[in-house]
Amino acid sequence: MREFQLRHRQRGMTFLGLLFVLALAGLVVYAGIRLLPVYINYMKVASVMQQVAGEFKGGGADEISIRRALERRWGIEDIENPSFKDIEITRGDGNITMHAAYADVVPYISNVSLSVSFDKTVTIE
Repeated sequence: MREFQLRHRQRGMTFLGLLFVLALAGLVVYAGIRLLPVYINYMKVASVMQQVAGEFKGGGADEISIRRALERRWGIEDIENPSFKDIEITRGDGNITMHAAYADVVPYISNVSLSVSFDKTVTIE
């Protein structure tokens, strides 16, 4: 009977367990905070590539005019990584493809870093 009463009173999480859970949650939130600017930058890159594709959708696009449009929009959006020169532009079967593949490294804690790879392809038809 006494053992049942002790188990009945023992509920919940200990303070040490709570601290451990909060520390893990804090590490995950901190990683999210560190990675947020990297993902915002990727969304800018993808948006600029879509805008340039929309600008040249009707045809008449060549690599030089696409590079100029990318350079202009890169400056407006203040994108530093990757450079607009790193975008691969290839001519295919009646269309032009822009491809951006790059990695970004963000310092996390001490000598630990977070690495994220991005890959975006946009086709101009």
